[in-house]
Amino acid sequence: MAKHSKRYRNDVKKMKSDAPQTLADAVETLKQFDTLKFNQSVEVAIRLGIDPKQGDQLVRGSIVLPHGIGKTLRICVIAKGDKAAEATANGADTVGDTDLVAKIKDGWMDFDVCIATPDMMGLVGPLGKVLGPRGLMPSPRAGTVTMDVAKTIKEYKAGKVEFRNDKAGIVQAIVGKIKFDKQQLVENIDAFIQYVNSIKPAAVKGVYVKGISISATMSPGVRVAV
Repeated sequence: MAKHSKRYRNDVKKMKSDAPQTLADAVETLKQFDTLKFNQSVEVAIRLGIDPKQGDQLVRGSIVLPHGIGKTLRICVIAKGDKAAEATANGADTVGDTDLVAKIKDGWMDFDVCIATPDMMGLVGPLGKVLGPRGLMPSPRAGTVTMDVAKTIKEYKAGKVEFRNDKAGIVQAIVGKIKFDKQQLVENIDAFIQYVNSIKPAAVKGVYVKGISISATMSPGVRVAV
């Protein structure tokens, strides 16, 4: 980290203040940090007023962002027969059933999204131990256990992102690249914030969204006014 510290300190100096800014101003501030050769990912983090230990206060879901995330996701589909053929025809990167499950059990993880048809969940269930900690386990709630394989693949290829709160009650997601134009980033981030707001658990009392910040891969965080 040492070799980045001087540049990082300079980036911090570019920020006029640490006070929360409007989303448009925060994105403008963030784009000042676009000084590296590689196209940094932009991430939003929302601190929620939830109790993560309570099952009825968990926040998770998925959303197709208006402008995608600037990355083509590698999609793995566990299905057989017609559904396997449908997955292949619609651009899945890896398709299989028993053989693919065995491969994943042995440690193969070259994918960003795993989709499974409901009839395969008996096979897929034991993969929870390896896929769960990486956030890759197919789940009906995230829309990745489905018979509509074609539609789901298309959504992820178009820039669908999944998220779930962590133990501190924070949800995070990639929302684009720093070289996106300002309006694209504003619209993607706004869509994500609005969606998280729309799925507030009924059991949550008091302030739901406590803080929002955006950052790039190698940048300081910029606070966004709630």
